[in-house]
Amino acid sequence: MSYKLFIPGPIAVSEKTLRAMAQPMIGHRSTDFVALYQAIQPELQALFGTRDPVYLSTSSAWGSMEGAVRNVVRRKVLNCMNGAFSDKWLDVATRCGRPAQGLRFEWGQPVDPEALRKELSTGSYDAVTVIHNETSCGCMSDLAAVMAVIREFPEVISIVDTVSSFSAMPIPKDQLGIDVMITGSQKALALPPGLSLLSVSKRALERAAQVEGRGYYFDFLEFQKNHEASMTPSTPVIPLFYALRSKLEDIRAEGTAARYARHARLNKAVRDWGLGHGFALFPREGFGSVSLNCFANTLNIDLPAFNKTLKAEHHLVIDGGYGKLKGKTFRISNMGDETDQTIAELLRSLDAALAKTPKLSAPGK
Repeated sequence: MSYKLFIPGPIAVSEKTLRAMAQPMIGHRSTDFVALYQAIQPELQALFGTRDPVYLSTSSAWGSMEGAVRNVVRRKVLNCMNGAFSDKWLDVATRCGRPAQGLRFEWGQPVDPEALRKELSTGSYDAVTVIHNETSCGCMSDLAAVMAVIREFPEVISIVDTVSSFSAMPIPKDQLGIDVMITGSQKALALPPGLSLLSVSKRALERAAQVEGRGYYFDFLEFQKNHEASMTPSTPVIPLFYALRSKLEDIRAEGTAARYARHARLNKAVRDWGLGHGFALFPREGFGSVSLNCFANTLNIDLPAFNKTLKAEHHLVIDGGYGKLKGKTFRISNMGDETDQTIAELLRSLDAALAKTPKLSAPGK
């Protein structure tokens, strides 16, 4: 039995995308691969809002996120922390042997530009990490405001995770001044996991050239050298390149403006459903994600039972809360290939399952 995924990722993959992966294998140093690589670059650059190359890494986004720290941190990195994944970046930086400091906010609170300015003003840092859309708690920081602050400090290289917001809304890398912008295949792009996409500014490449201990697999200079030959440093996951080309065809056919509007519309439909039933949005008002909704379990329902009913009777799955929020929140994705029809069907299933779900005797128990 298969189940439709409405979790924050991986998400459902279309038949068209799956079929695109089932093409004959080609050599990764062949002219066929060069043609494939070159065909997808212009549309990737347009989606990233950049004139810089877009590198393709056979890894999760965390591989590129760790690699970015290894490439650009000479002195100290400031990790903006407001959820499980941004919290993790501090641990990753430390494990990489890079001096690191956390700028901490409560889960569900956005990164505060003024607090960021105050910390960067100490002059201690030459890099900063930010997660645009913190999926663990459904909180989306004001990236334009955050980047306006970072641009005040020319020595600071910005590393931005757009894993769950990329292609669900416009994120103009060059206009915002992002140095390293990273995303992954399994979120709004609606591809299988295993491919990370990143675009790196000339400033970040220049910094990387001055940093020792970059490693090899995620070395920005290796990516750039191979990009100039329309190749990747190591053997890539070629089926996902075919899938990506297919997805870019879909995005071109829909149009980016229509795609962004669809994500916003479907996100509002799910949010209205939750609020209409008496649930509260977990993140601070005005900072909810556009690609998922994270609801506080204010009705104190039995979330495992709720999901069990959804899975058994409606063949779909939502998320019952991440990390310390498990049982206290639930998350519903609207990203990728979802439509007005599929979201309407989801909401009907949620209604039916909710009517059968018991409440607990104490919150989050």
